[in-house]
Amino acid sequence: MIENLPAYIAISFALTTLLSIFCFSMAARHHRLTLLIVIAWLVLQGIIGFSKFYPQTHTTPPRFALLGMPPLLLVLLMFVTPAGKRFTDSLDPKWLTYLHTIRIPVEFVLLGLYLHAQVPRLMTFEGRNFDIIAGLSAPFVAYYGYTKHLLGRTFLLLWNFICLALLLNIVISAVLSIPFAYQQFGFDQPNVAILYFPFVWLPCVIVPIVFYAHLAVIRQLLYLKNRFAVIE
Repeated sequence: MIENLPAYIAISFALTTLLSIFCFSMAARHHRLTLLIVIAWLVLQGIIGFSKFYPQTHTTPPRFALLGMPPLLLVLLMFVTPAGKRFTDSLDPKWLTYLHTIRIPVEFVLLGLYLHAQVPRLMTFEGRNFDIIAGLSAPFVAYYGYTKHLLGRTFLLLWNFICLALLLNIVISAVLSIPFAYQQFGFDQPNVAILYFPFVWLPCVIVPIVFYAHLAVIRQLLYLKNRFAVIE
């Protein structure tokens, strides 16, 4: 835990993490194995994060890689293996889109962390993080795209690509603001929050889920056109 940080910030973030898992579980139609893997990973990284393993930033390779690399490799498997492709294609795109609303509370948590000198300003919507746009627009896209079928496939693809770019923008900025040897931003106020519990769940749970959600919907829109009643 980060000392002198108001408890409501950590609690809000923990609840947001659980909400992201709930939305993903809904998209996966409560697939038991998927939920078990995600919860096991959440608990494991929570224990490691609580032990203050990650703030040691001068190791080679950086310990931070243990947060992001395993889920990224798993996401890759979801698109290169037959079982992974079948699972990806079975996900509910409407819930995958609603999932992005969690980006709203994440942005306010980041703002709280910035105000308590735990992340740089550039990681907030006061800086150059515009990810909140994805969160604010997600419920409208989900409803009018997949419930009312008023948004065309081209629009849905464009929205996912734009929001994916917004995600990559903040992820790159966040990683390059960590006080490692390759730090490029935030020297006056580096990104240290995500090295501590519960904020380790941002790079190892929330970001991979959001990233995968975009890629899964993009794949479905490109290759499973006939499944969804969306206009061109």
